[in-house]
Amino acid sequence: MNKSMGENQDKNTLQEENMTDLSESVEEPKKRSGLLANIQFILLAAIVFVIGFSAYRLYKWNKGTPSDYDPNYQTTDFDIEVMDNLIPLAPDKREGYVDDGVTTILCLGDDPFSLERGENGLAEQIAKKTGATVYNGSFTGTTMAAQFASYNDGYILDAFSLSYVAKSLASGDFDLMKTAATYSYDENFATTAQMLSELDMNTVDMICVMYDGSDYINKRPCDDPNAPYDEVTYTGALRSGVKAIQEAFPHIRIVVMSHTFCHSIGEDGNFQNGDRTDLGHGTLSHYLQKERDATMDVGVSFIDNFYGSVNEDNYLDYMTDYIHFNDAGRELLAQRFADCLFPSVKSDSKDVAP
Repeated sequence: MNKSMGENQDKNTLQEENMTDLSESVEEPKKRSGLLANIQFILLAAIVFVIGFSAYRLYKWNKGTPSDYDPNYQTTDFDIEVMDNLIPLAPDKREGYVDDGVTTILCLGDDPFSLERGENGLAEQIAKKTGATVYNGSFTGTTMAAQFASYNDGYILDAFSLSYVAKSLASGDFDLMKTAATYSYDENFATTAQMLSELDMNTVDMICVMYDGSDYINKRPCDDPNAPYDEVTYTGALRSGVKAIQEAFPHIRIVVMSHTFCHSIGEDGNFQNGDRTDLGHGTLSHYLQKERDATMDVGVSFIDNFYGSVNEDNYLDYMTDYIHFNDAGRELLAQRFADCLFPSVKSDSKDVAP
């Protein structure tokens, strides 16, 4: 009987084990099926998310982003690099030169110097701010470049353009200048020509050259790469004039003051922004860059007034019209000159030579 009971227990145990194995064999596919379903759900959710996000981005791209740009808004709150290039005179250029102990400056150019010759004039202001003796050798209404390749009696102003003046100073021959001055309605032409002819260039320490935007307004060609010393071009006349003085008087330091901002006048009588209007040979900033390049070619100093003094944003404070300066404008230019070249000199009252 005990044996029979033992056999029954063994059978029951075996049946339980079989039931357990059967249960596990049934549960395993269910688990795998559930895991597969979860993976499929996750993949489907990811696909839906990607499609939805892509659709949203496409919608935003098509709609665009609102811009805060205002075409009527103007700002001056940005930095502009001033293009000064100050070159000291090489020591060997003054070898054998006897300094008289007086700083003497000769100013050459047009209206910035010539229109006002009193105490508020540019040359006079330079004298006050540097303590130097200053001679005013400028001529109203002239340009840096000549109008004609050869001198024409019908256009006397060429005799007072920069290259002609410089060559007269270098050679000491002022006959053409004096003759042309007799035909001018401006008596200062004859007076200035006489002063230049009598000036001892060996006493001059520095020459300051400044022309306003008249070359641009009068449509003088800016530059000819094939003829860098062509005197009917703006930069050719500058190179030619500087070279003549350097060869005759190597002890003189030459400083070129650039033009400032100005307007031209259109056919309708309205002002045209010089930095936006090309009259045939480039805008004012093009003339500025070419002028600077020319000064580097001949190794003389350059003071940028276009960006550094009277510009598009402040010209109303310093000009009387589209191109000419008021007293404040001339004072500003003189201060700029002094700050660049005589930073340690305090303003002082000094008479300007006639």
